[in-house]
Amino acid sequence: MRHWKKKADPAGQVDRSRLPRHVAIIMDGNGRWARRRGLPRTAGHKAGAEVFRRIATYCKDLGIEYLTVYAFSTENWKRPPEEVDAIMGLLRQYMLEAIDSMERDQIRLRFLGDMSALSPELQALMERTNDISARIEGFQANVCLNYGGRDEILQAARRCAASGEAWTEENFGNYLYSAGLSDPDLLIRPGGEQRISNFLLWQCAYSEFYFCDTLWPDFTERTLDEAILAYQKRDRRFGGVK
Repeated sequence: MRHWKKKADPAGQVDRSRLPRHVAIIMDGNGRWARRRGLPRTAGHKAGAEVFRRIATYCKDLGIEYLTVYAFSTENWKRPPEEVDAIMGLLRQYMLEAIDSMERDQIRLRFLGDMSALSPELQALMERTNDISARIEGFQANVCLNYGGRDEILQAARRCAASGEAWTEENFGNYLYSAGLSDPDLLIRPGGEQRISNFLLWQCAYSEFYFCDTLWPDFTERTLDEAILAYQKRDRRFGGVK
């Protein structure tokens, strides 16, 4: 795994012939962004949701195939009930808007995680987005909800064992929430922290890491460009020698 703190040359241009196929982002810093402005944490989550919409569209326009974001972890239920309710309300609003725009914008939407803990209304909306996504080809945005990397591995191990299949990486991968997706090439964490917080533990075995101090609501298309430029300077050997 590689990681950076230093920003790439701001004058550089992204080489669209060497883009990461799959970008994963830990959307960190919403609460701190709001606090610095004297606003409730919910205002930070609302601002962060708007940034996700914009960055997803930019990824699609660049030619990236998959964007996976960490929206709500299995540990986030420990937050104050009013904050959790606000996040779920934003999720509901986002899905209603997505249902109206997905086909027009040609963006597929997939949710990864244990959806059984979510409300019946949210689960029904997810089914509708799944149905629409099946009619769309190309770019896919994945939203990790009630997701934890350790829990995902544990559940996949149980299902793989129950299947009676041989224990191979390929067979095991078919029981992960991310089955069918390529592993992330680039994992980005804004917000100043340098950890992956139980996110895509299996899938990020050979991902390139990029950390920056920008809080998620301040994350822009240029911030993403800087992360991709840093990625494009790496020599990815996957344990081998060139």
